[in-house]
Amino acid sequence: MLNCKQTSQLVSQSLDRNLTLRERLAVRLHLLICKYCRRFQRQLHAMRKAFKRMSEAIENDPSIQLPPETKARISATIESTHQ
Repeated sequence: MLNCKQTSQLVSQSLDRNLTLRERLAVRLHLLICKYCRRFQRQLHAMRKAFKRMSEAIENDPSIQLPPETKARISATIESTHQ
């Protein structure tokens, strides 16, 4: 059985890589009994969505006076570091 620290690490890692079947099952089991880790997972996913929306807003906002290449590079960097 995972503890909260292990679960939070795996939940975080799941944004960057596919967890193994064993890891996924262990995380799910822990999330069934721990409301704090469930909350952490929801917050992490909400932050990821917010970063994605922010990236899209930067890329599509004509009022931002940056060259298109720079805007695309910023968006790509934000997406790659928060996926």
